Amino acid sequence: MTVPFTHFPSTPADSPERATPSGIPVAAVYRPADAPIDYARDLGDPGSFPFTRGVQSTMYRTRIWTMRQYAGFGTAQETNRRFKLLLEAGQTGLSVAFDLPTQMGFDSDSPRALGEVGRVGVAIDTVDDLHQLLEGLPLDRVSTSMTINATAATLLAMYLVVAEERGIAWSALSGTIQNDILKEYIARGTYIYPPGPSLDLITELFAFCAAQVPQWNPISISGYHIREAGSTAVQELAFTFADTIEYVSRAVRAGLAIDTFAPRLSFFFAAHSDLFEEAAKFRAARRMYARLMRERFGASESSARLRFHTQTGGVTLTAQQPLNNVVRVTVQTLAAVLGGTQSLHTNGYDEALALPTAEAATLALRTQQVVAYESGVTATVDPLAGSYYVERLTDELEERATALLQAVDAMGGAERAIARGFFQDEIAKSAYALQLRVERGEAVVVGVNKFEDGAEAPPLSTPDYSRLEREQVERVHRARARRDTAAVQGALAVLRGAADHSSGAFRAPVMPNIIAAVRARATIGEISDALAASWGVYRPAA
Repeated sequence: MTVPFTHFPSTPADSPERATPSGIPVAAVYRPADAPIDYARDLGDPGSFPFTRGVQSTMYRTRIWTMRQYAGFGTAQETNRRFKLLLEAGQTGLSVAFDLPTQMGFDSDSPRALGEVGRVGVAIDTVDDLHQLLEGLPLDRVSTSMTINATAATLLAMYLVVAEERGIAWSALSGTIQNDILKEYIARGTYIYPPGPSLDLITELFAFCAAQVPQWNPISISGYHIREAGSTAVQELAFTFADTIEYVSRAVRAGLAIDTFAPRLSFFFAAHSDLFEEAAKFRAARRMYARLMRERFGASESSARLRFHTQTGGVTLTAQQPLNNVVRVTVQTLAAVLGGTQSLHTNGYDEALALPTAEAATLALRTQQVVAYESGVTATVDPLAGSYYVERLTDELEERATALLQAVDAMGGAERAIARGFFQDEIAKSAYALQLRVERGEAVVVGVNKFEDGAEAPPLSTPDYSRLEREQVERVHRARARRDTAAVQGALAVLRGAADHSSGAFRAPVMPNIIAAVRARATIGEISDALAASWGVYRPAA
């Protein structure tokens, strides 16, 4: 006799309580009543609104996600060698990490750059450095992602000048600049200027890219760094979309039609190790975004597709027993793929100790390739659909993130919530709560608070950063010596005038003048200083 689901016994009262890392209760078993699915409203077919099941109808059956390993260290020449190694190993997209001076708008010979040149990414001072970084790479055939925010417009200008000096049309270029300044105020801290002019420049870049570089994503709105700072998956969703509302609202108020720029908005999320919560998070993200764009902004279906890059969780990596990170990254890769990512970076197992070695970076890429070609997860679209557990998690994540997003709305939006410290406080509380759970042994970290072996982390060879810094300082000195100083100073003066924001708006378009300064071989520090002369620098409230 077939017993209906409703006759199965409920979870025993003495069963230990379980919850996801976001605090969503997890039952011992799930049944149809736990996840009532309105297929047309909440799921739909892949490639159709609300995109819960994916933004393309066939997803990985016809095209594997872009394998975009993040790389950048020392000089442009060193990083160029790493890019070529990864491309030869099968990488399908470039992703550039910049050092802190480049991110903060300091030249490599600035006293404020001392000891930081080339340490966490590649040092870029002038467009000639970017020429060397990209030497021999087919810019019209490989997309490039640049993780850069406060100086994003300058790095994009340099990329465009490299292309034009090689005879490559801007229309042939594809790629992304991160350009998400709000999450810098929230989580990372690599901001330079106050929010007002920073946000206006982002709006200008939306319009500029739509008109001049149509295959380029002018922003990658990042939940990744929010998660790295200690947020839960729920906060990652809510705060990312709160920032999105701020950017889109400003662009619309500036007169941009939603469907002229929204199709090129891109996103960046983290993949952590709770396989089912993470996969459900990506499904919930697509549905939240589709509804948000349609209901708040009247966007068309093509503007409501959430396209995102994923990186496995850097904060989950451990220096203890570093080879365990290979397994963590594999689980996180599966979560991203089962969740339907368009692009993926997998971390090297040694990144908790230093910048990844070539061996670790190649193994991280091989992890993606094994999942893509051997695991079978690409054979059908959204293979977790219909799982009572996954659908319940998807609903719960959407509901909880929507409630948190509404709380931000009630404060007046992301910019005001950041000024109040709301995002920062909420993330800090979550990070602290997780640390307490780890210290109490309630959250197991293999090799750290359970199954320890007492072994010290293995020694790793690191670059000679002092030598790399000396070489880069000499390079910027040579660049200044061979340029037309009068032309540089003239271009910077024009840029300062255009960027004047004393009236609450720019006196003239800023991006064309940044490009002109880059052509003249102005340095990133000089361009940043020119903008700071007009805008000032941001100092958060105590």
